[in-house]
Amino acid sequence: MKKFNIKSPLGIFLIAVIPLVILLTYSGIRLDLTKEKRYTLSDHTIKVLESVKKPLTVDVYLEGDFPASFKQLQSETRFMLEEFRKINPKIDFKFIDPIKTKMSQDTLMAMGMQPSVLPDVKDGKISQITLFPYAVIKYDKRGVSIPLVVQQAGIDADQQLTRSIEGLEYSLVSNIKNIAANKRKKVGILVNHDELGPEEFHSFMQLALENYDAGPIIPKNQTELTQEDLPLLKQMSALVIAKPRKAFTDNEKLILDQFIMNGGKTLWMIDAVNAEMDTLTRSQKIMPFPVDINMTDFFFNYGVRINPALVKDVKKFALLKLVTGEVGGNPQYTSLPWPYFPLGIAENDNPITKNINPVKFEFPTSIDTLGGRKNIKTKVLFESSERTLLKQVPNYVDLKEIASVDSLGQMEKPSTPKIFAVALEGKFNSAYASRIERKGYPGFKSQSPENKMIIIADGDVGRNKMHKGEPLPMGIDRLTNQEFGNEQFLRNALDYLLDDSNLMALRNRNIEERLLDRNRITEEKTNWQWLNLLLPLVVISLLGGLFFWLRKRKFG
Repeated sequence: MKKFNIKSPLGIFLIAVIPLVILLTYSGIRLDLTKEKRYTLSDHTIKVLESVKKPLTVDVYLEGDFPASFKQLQSETRFMLEEFRKINPKIDFKFIDPIKTKMSQDTLMAMGMQPSVLPDVKDGKISQITLFPYAVIKYDKRGVSIPLVVQQAGIDADQQLTRSIEGLEYSLVSNIKNIAANKRKKVGILVNHDELGPEEFHSFMQLALENYDAGPIIPKNQTELTQEDLPLLKQMSALVIAKPRKAFTDNEKLILDQFIMNGGKTLWMIDAVNAEMDTLTRSQKIMPFPVDINMTDFFFNYGVRINPALVKDVKKFALLKLVTGEVGGNPQYTSLPWPYFPLGIAENDNPITKNINPVKFEFPTSIDTLGGRKNIKTKVLFESSERTLLKQVPNYVDLKEIASVDSLGQMEKPSTPKIFAVALEGKFNSAYASRIERKGYPGFKSQSPENKMIIIADGDVGRNKMHKGEPLPMGIDRLTNQEFGNEQFLRNALDYLLDDSNLMALRNRNIEERLLDRNRITEEKTNWQWLNLLLPLVVISLLGGLFFWLRKRKFG
């Protein structure tokens, strides 16, 4: 028998590769050879994981008999948690089968989990599988449930799985950061200018309280912000101003300016036009008029101008459900397009707007970005379609316009896409740096550190509807049964403003979809089955024949 030569190419290859395979297998070292580095944790994630000082457990309710797509999500989740545990041994996890452990749906829903019901076809019989694709993070007697599946309308199951995997690292590590934080950041809700009331702003408060300490900022003199309110404002990391309808005084503008100069983040939801759907539904016709809150020069300082003209989008709009007839004494409802409720659809990779449902705006106006502001970067979050009209005010808005969405009304003309929301970041300069008012403010600052601000030209974007005296979840339209992305948009907006670890960048992670061509699989299924069946037999027969021929030649 011929001896094996270790100096041959095959010998050198085996000697080099086999020890490497053994080393990687038993050492736990993994090489990420993917183009998008999908299995490599970011530096920001590693810093957050290393900051966990006490035992932290992640219970993942993805165990049991479910479709292959969820098996892939289970595998990706398990791999990521294993990487988390390597970075910090205090982090542990376990996978739980709620069916096997006989956990009731009521118990799971009480923990903040909503079921996913999927069809299951076996032996020609269709049944349903109920899953709870959630993870529960437990830390220091606290817990939080986080969904592992992205809920986004208009995408198929494969896209939903891909986007869920893309957002997995951000979902897990951002919640770990929040629950393990020694001190929660504070968010103030300004209450002094006829803003949205507690019932209308209930859903926003609930989402803010998930990760932050949120509460109202009420001026001590019950009239306007003064320097007496500075100690309370200094405790706030961010300030939310939702649909103010009373003008700000010059003194208040100086206080807000200095709040920003001292690093305070701001989220503005501004109505530049007074137009209410409730009034229009009752009277069939309203006369919107401009709302002056005395902030034009304030926003101009940051390169932004909010225009007092209603935006009508005749391409991207929400539906309005109206009574259009009657049968046997019963009203008949029809959902019709309403261009004054345009939809914000993410068309870029901004982490605030990526992978969320369309955001519903109600009678929004538009934002002009003026540019020329040194050290300020302006990013457009949402804008209308190319089929946009502007309605100058004062002017009538009539429900009859719903019958001819594309028609031009009085004083209307075709326009270009209009901006609904922008994010500003950079070092902001004070509007009062060269004005005499600065002398009356103690510790006046002319420039802020690196700061952020979001301005939305719609005061109702954060308002939740009411039903029988109870607040509905934000973004839920009970009449049309649609779920819009307003809640996720504002949650992301807050996280962006208060993200000092740059974790929001993880929401921009892209995973290339390497999916099989389903149409080709269906068309060529039989051919490939026969190929898989016959090819091994043919190869074995050829090798057998070759082996027989070689033996006969050698020993014949």
